[in-house]
Amino acid sequence: MKLADLYNYLRPEIQKIEEELERSVLTTHPVLEDASLHLLKAGGKRIRPVVVLLAGNYGTYDIERIKHIAVSLELIHMASLVHDDVIDDAELRRGQKTIKAQWDNRVAMYSGDYLFAKAIEKATFFEKPEIHKVISNTMIEMCIGEVEQIRDQYNWDQNLRTYLRRIRRKTAILIAVSCELGAMASDASKADQRRLHAYGYNLGMSYQIIDDVLDFVGTEKELGKPAGSDLLQGNITLPVLYAMEKDSSMREKLREIFVNEDPEEGQMREVLQEIRESGGMEFSKDMSQRYLKKAFEALEGLPDISATESLQSIAKYIGKRDH
Repeated sequence: MKLADLYNYLRPEIQKIEEELERSVLTTHPVLEDASLHLLKAGGKRIRPVVVLLAGNYGTYDIERIKHIAVSLELIHMASLVHDDVIDDAELRRGQKTIKAQWDNRVAMYSGDYLFAKAIEKATFFEKPEIHKVISNTMIEMCIGEVEQIRDQYNWDQNLRTYLRRIRRKTAILIAVSCELGAMASDASKADQRRLHAYGYNLGMSYQIIDDVLDFVGTEKELGKPAGSDLLQGNITLPVLYAMEKDSSMREKLREIFVNEDPEEGQMREVLQEIRESGGMEFSKDMSQRYLKKAFEALEGLPDISATESLQSIAKYIGKRDH
């Protein structure tokens, strides 16, 4: 089963969001438009817009209003991916050439900036200052997360707290506010807004940890990029942290392999296998499940409606996903 199958009944609303996304990136400048559409056409799970729609069911649901929040948050996500690919010097995204690879770094950076600007523009549909404050604070936190990731590249002495703080800013916060703002835009109660934020945060943490596991065990076809890409780019994720904690010689081995930030293919293959066999995969999956448990707990106070069932189904899927 695919993730989209869990909310198939939302297909008409999701189609509206897809159309609105496409309209949002249209511009008189051909390069910006082509680059933005290139990423948009590559697809994606659209988790953020979907949870916006589901959260909107806890208030007065109106697709013509709530779609503006859904599009704004997905544009923020897209913009962050474009900038990520420049920082990581990535050639592939979702199995397609990145904007950076298709054009160049300069076009990619300005395309990302353009998408951020369009996201802010879409949010102006709402006159609620609190919505704009949440979006602004989220963008600030995401930028801090990106800078921290750059700072911590090839830093083999970082710890679990550093990692968790980084993935909170890079991934969890945007999913959390997608849930929160979907509820806020539909005038759901403050209590439900808090519950949905907690659900989204814990779902996002679990999602990113599983992503970091899949980077070691997934295939290039499944991931849309080569396995081990995070480590190759100097991004130290939970499985690596566990492997270094379990065996101190692993830390020194990684220092030696990445002394020039360009390890030999054979060395890389060997160290990836050692990390897979260290127990780090199991430890990471267990931590992901702990966050998922908290996500389920956050849903307990919500009304017994189809949206709650869908949010539960999404969490279950994420806990079992293999790509």
